[in-house]
Amino acid sequence: MLTLVRSRVRRAALALSAVTALAFGATATTGAAAAPAPAKQGPTSVAYVEVNNSSMLNVGKYTLANGGGNVFDVAVIFAANINYDTGAKAATLYFNENVQRVLDNAATQIRPLQQKGIKVVLSVLGNHQGAGFANFPSQQAASAFAKQLSDTVAAYGLDGIDFDDEYAEYGNNGTGQPNDSSFVYLVSALRADMPDKIISLYNIGPAASRLSYGGVDVSSTFDYAWNPYYGTWQVPGIALPKSKLSPAAVEIGGTSQSTTADLARRTVDEGYGVYLTYNLDGADRSADVSAFTRELYGSDAVYAP
Repeated sequence: MLTLVRSRVRRAALALSAVTALAFGATATTGAAAAPAPAKQGPTSVAYVEVNNSSMLNVGKYTLANGGGNVFDVAVIFAANINYDTGAKAATLYFNENVQRVLDNAATQIRPLQQKGIKVVLSVLGNHQGAGFANFPSQQAASAFAKQLSDTVAAYGLDGIDFDDEYAEYGNNGTGQPNDSSFVYLVSALRADMPDKIISLYNIGPAASRLSYGGVDVSSTFDYAWNPYYGTWQVPGIALPKSKLSPAAVEIGGTSQSTTADLARRTVDEGYGVYLTYNLDGADRSADVSAFTRELYGSDAVYAP
């Protein structure tokens, strides 16, 4: 039986020193202008990186043997958390020490990827405290958290936000259960705050099934949505064109190369525009990566440490 719950390297975030979204210090510097990457025809490739134990720079180490284009187009920092401030009774954005290190060292951990033409987005994940994207009690509360997210993107020069509604444990600390308005308010406010940035959806949890409220449907607000179950094919149930969807999801080194290739082939054959990968680490994974690049782009992948 395929494993349907993605493995998470979840260090004891609650034991680490808390950092709030507004305690940034200096504003972001964007560094040198990005050099255009060699042209690449085919789906957008996404790589989630567990920064508790792997470097974001690994995403930039893979190119196509034919043409030299980047294998990966989007790198996802996994993950910041949505925490709950019991005193203020409000959701707050939290970075464990490893996420904070990446952000504080954006000049060496983020900007090099962007200069290659790779977009870098921050994933936000529940943290067992009852706060989640689906239980903001009011539009004002949702908008306040959206402001924390957009401030983070601006402060560190990121390219967007990814929503992953897992591990919230709704109801903890006296928080409410999921409601129909919360995520619609949050996504609407975030898009208003950052109209030109990426907003992506890891298609899981109560938030993912609550995309419409009061005559407003935020489905088309997302740039991408993807299947959350590694080693499987599942079309996200969201009204987006195929070009923005990844029914395929693989764990690099955890999904067999034959399955990885089959899912990539199906992505092309059925006309989908995104291919999701998870857990890119510091090893030479060129064989695993080539399993999908041959199908998506007609080329092996080259690893340059």
